[in-house]
Amino acid sequence: MIARKRTIGRFRIACAIMTLGLLAQVPALAAAPANWRINPARTHIAFAIDAVGYPRTHGQFHQFSGRISVDFDHPDRSSVTFHVQSQSVDVGSQPFDDYLRSAAFLDAAQFPSIDFVSKSVERVDDRTVRVTGDLTLLGVTRPLSVDVAVQRETAGGGDRLAFVAKTSIDRLAFGMNSGFPLVSREVELAISSEALAL
Repeated sequence: MIARKRTIGRFRIACAIMTLGLLAQVPALAAAPANWRINPARTHIAFAIDAVGYPRTHGQFHQFSGRISVDFDHPDRSSVTFHVQSQSVDVGSQPFDDYLRSAAFLDAAQFPSIDFVSKSVERVDDRTVRVTGDLTLLGVTRPLSVDVAVQRETAGGGDRLAFVAKTSIDRLAFGMNSGFPLVSREVELAISSEALAL
């Protein structure tokens, strides 16, 4: 009888330990990263480049997709992937657009996608994070670090994340050498975007 009571007592203690273990996991599950999808209608990817004897050229890309995983309590657990269709480049001139899509610059036929995949996200301050990852252009992958201003909004019954980022890339590092040095090696990028909770 005493042995049976001891067995029952041990079973209850084991159940209590298992329950505590499960409860301890609840905060971690609640803090798991939330997934967000880029809203193309509220996303703008613009670039600018200089050339000797010409005014600064401004352009944009119209086709892209992206997914963001955000952990607000632990930004280092967040991630970003972004894909831009190179053939969607637009500088307001069809002949110039075709030239940029050619092998001289974007080579859209052979490399239809420009991709960015994050490797780390760190908090800079309450409104800014630094996203570091790999940018792949013309089949060449190089590291890129971007400071991104982030704002969370709740409107219309849904959560939204607004992003603004500016940076520049060295096109020569990706093998895009056409026109250099008359055409600048630095390409300025400005990205504003909104993401919707999935």
